[in-house]
Amino acid sequence: MPGKKIGLFGGTFDPPHFGHMLIAQEALHECKLDEIWFIPVSTPPHKERDVTPGYARLEMLVRAIEDEPKFYVSDAELKRSGRSYTVDTVKHFAETYPSHEFFFIIGGDMIESLGEWKDIETILSLVTFIGVDRGGHTDASPHYKDRVQHLDLIQVDFSSTKIRERVQESKPIRYMVPDKVDTYIQEGGLYGSKTSVRTR
Repeated sequence: MPGKKIGLFGGTFDPPHFGHMLIAQEALHECKLDEIWFIPVSTPPHKERDVTPGYARLEMLVRAIEDEPKFYVSDAELKRSGRSYTVDTVKHFAETYPSHEFFFIIGGDMIESLGEWKDIETILSLVTFIGVDRGGHTDASPHYKDRVQHLDLIQVDFSSTKIRERVQESKPIRYMVPDKVDTYIQEGGLYGSKTSVRTR
């Protein structure tokens, strides 16, 4: 069976929102990928705040993508637990699915710091990066330039941080996250939600 071109999309997804879905859609289309695999991290290496438990972030992602047949969710990093390093993730997928070609989706602000990543040369031997350009970010160093595909993105000016703040302030998030994610947040009381059930 021939291999597929797979986009690996890692992050905390706390919560997943339409900006994430837009990135995945554009990478799928513009880079001619077959599938996008969302990978919620266990413990991000550079995040100082506590993240929502993995099972909740996993469930929100499952709900967010269930109507898109080319989107999948992997719990590989949650099962591994501990600090989530990209090199461990890409090695896992490359070894588990040797016939596939893998691409790793990152924000444009991360492209210029690739030289600082843990075991970057190993990562570059296993994946091609897709750098999502949200405006104003510099290019990769010449050493890594050939291993980064650039993806221009429609601007979406909100983030998971902003969504969590809005929930804490009892402000609506309906048009920022998929409805099923909104429902899960409200029913689970995540992010300091004041209501137990969303009403319309």
